[in-house]
Amino acid sequence: MVSLIADNYQLIQVMSRFGIPMGFGDKTVEKVCSDHGVDCATFLAVVNFIVDGFSNYDTDNNVSVESLLLYLKRSHSYFLDYCLPAIRRKLLEGISLRTTDVSFLILKFFDEYMHEVRIHMEYEEKTVFKYVNNLLSGKSSEDYKITTYSEHHDLVSLKLKELKNIILKYCPEDANTNLLNDALYDIYRCEEELSSHCHIEDCLLVPAILRLERNRN
Repeated sequence: MVSLIADNYQLIQVMSRFGIPMGFGDKTVEKVCSDHGVDCATFLAVVNFIVDGFSNYDTDNNVSVESLLLYLKRSHSYFLDYCLPAIRRKLLEGISLRTTDVSFLILKFFDEYMHEVRIHMEYEEKTVFKYVNNLLSGKSSEDYKITTYSEHHDLVSLKLKELKNIILKYCPEDANTNLLNDALYDIYRCEEELSSHCHIEDCLLVPAILRLERNRN
């Protein structure tokens, strides 16, 4: 496990979202997953997707939907409760609200983006994940199918692109450059992580749910 993480530092977040803490010594990936009750095939499918952008595994059969749902729920908590609020604090500290309308516009755009991300993720929690849990418990629904979700899966990336352009083009002169640069870097990183999050849902979760739906018919 340690060599895997050392070569791909972005997997630290993957470990956290699977509930795997650091301090695993020289244990193998399989042993670490077993110790923490994580489905190893699902962990490796997500790892491979994060590192390579695709999966070498037959995910339609090997992915544990329960483990993947837990991973996605923890990802939502990370974005909504930590990542996005932390960026907002940096923006607030980095810009001056006393002088220009641009400062207010930056915060307005970011707050609107946070709101839309929250709405999207709450929809997933209350509708999509609830539907999946019902399937897992043997209940079917004629009113909803996972294809409905995949057809409308969008994380309002356009608004985040507009925000980045505003900061790059119209950054207030009296802004704290280091703080604003740090916030902008975090915005780019968050955008990449959210994009990866969406791809995992589309390419790992949706095929697994389609299999569940077929088995219920």
